[in-house]
This record gives sequence, structure tokens and C-alpha cells, in this order.
Amino acid sequence: MTNQGADIQHPKLRGEWAELRFMARAAEHGLCVAKPWGDTTPYDFAVEHNGHFLRVQVKCTNYRRSRSYECDVTASHVPYSADRLDFFAVYVIQPDVWYIIPFAATNGRARLILSPHRATSKYGKYREAWHLLRGSAETCPWREECRQQWSAHLRRLPTGEQLRCIHCGHSSKLSS
Repeated sequence: MTNQGADIQHPKLRGEWAELRFMARAAEHGLCVAKPWGDTTPYDFAVEHNGHFLRVQVKCTNYRRSRSYECDVTASHVPYSADRLDFFAVYVIQPDVWYIIPFAATNGRARLILSPHRATSKYGKYREAWHLLRGSAETCPWREECRQQWSAHLRRLPTGEQLRCIHCGHSSKLSS
């Protein structure tokens, strides 16, 4: 199949095309994808695997910046917030590459620089990282990091507050 997405000039139509590509690829990876009704949610899809849901915002780019690609990850120039979505699925059109990037890994940046030609690039570990959407406490690649992050918050949060790992969805209730 020829990748003709770069030929779609209208950004909204190109985005809708990328969403269709995302649904197909997610299904190929055994993930169940749900699309919220309307256009008011801050995410495009809820991805379910073994009863666990993650909120995913799909973006695409064909904008070159030297040998890399730049992708805007905002909603109408307004940054997303961590409480509204869990992952970005960024499709780099010309090399036909997906990046499955946890929101936390973006550090709230409005633009991401993706370098498919470099395996050791900043976001290289998220290239075709579909397994992250099957996250669980047992398979979360940030399991230790999450524990350390939670430990730092324990002293500041009230007893009984529910914590949820943004990477794997593992949750825990704080006790006294």
C-alpha cells in the first residue's frame, strides 16, 4: 500500500486519515480501540487491553526539520495537561513510523522533534512502542521510576488519596 498521507493538504483531513491509520495499527497489535462521540474530549481514543483503558491523542507530521521531523502536540496551540490524556501516538508520515509516547515523557512540551533515522534519539525508545498501550503494573517499563515518583509524593498527599501511574495505570490508595 502506498502511503499517500503527505498528499492530503487539509490538516483536519490529514489528521482524520492518521486516526484511521492508528485504529488499524492498534487492531493489528491486538488492542481494542474506542472513539469518544463528538470532538470535545481532549483525546482521540480510549485503548483497552485486559480491562485497562488509556487515553490516546493521535498526531501526525510530515514537517521536516533537518533530518528529523517536528510535531505540534497542542490542541489549537494550547498545551495538553497530564490529567486529560495518557499517551500521544505520533505518526511520522513519510518514513511510515509511529511513536507511542507517554504524556509524562514530553515534559509538557508543545513540539516534539522525532528522529526516525536515529535509534538513540530522545524519543527513540518510543518508536513503534505499541506494547506500552498494553500497560500493566507487571510490564510497565517505568515500574521502579513510578515507585520512586510515588515515594516522593507520599509526604505531600492526604491519606486515602488515589494515585495512578500514567504509564501503566497501576493505582494505589495511600494509607496512614
